[in-house]
Amino acid sequence: MFTGIIETMGKVSRLEKDRGNLHITIQSDIARELKVDQSLAHNGVCLTVVAVDADQYTVTAIDETLQRSNLGALEVGSLVNLERAMVLGARLDGHLVQGHVDQMGRCTRVEEADGSWVFHFEYEGGPGRVTIEKGSITVDGVSLTVVDSGPGTFSVAIIPYTYEHTRFGQYQAGSPVNLEFDMIGKYVGRLLKGYVS
Repeated sequence: MFTGIIETMGKVSRLEKDRGNLHITIQSDIARELKVDQSLAHNGVCLTVVAVDADQYTVTAIDETLQRSNLGALEVGSLVNLERAMVLGARLDGHLVQGHVDQMGRCTRVEEADGSWVFHFEYEGGPGRVTIEKGSITVDGVSLTVVDSGPGTFSVAIIPYTYEHTRFGQYQAGSPVNLEFDMIGKYVGRLLKGYVS
């Protein structure tokens, strides 16, 4: 379980394909604090640490993860949003995030807003895949509040700190992002699926 508060960014230093799997080695300032079997969110995707070597560590993504998320498009040098699993009893600064990406979305527009930015996204809607104004959404692992919401679209406002310390500073129209919808909304959508045709 995560909170969607990004700790740091890491840089991909090596990619190794192994049949349907991809071994991803990342250089990060938190690598020395990690241990094998620890869960870590990468652009919002929960992956298990399989090796640690000084300031680098390795995780493995299976084919389904690569198809459902933007991790399949990583290249050596790519930056990745990182968050370690939350500590039970600690403050929940974002919202409850599982690290299970629901789908990829796409940035459609970036607007400067007098010292901050508004990012617009589109996605494929469906039961449990909805956003609501002032509700929660996770974009590449970042816990955010929805500003505006429409069918298959939403926008979020980004402050300078988030812009500079996450991948938001790299997004432009067309950038693919990982989306995890609000957990409560997903359960409600699943329950209503049997009643709505």
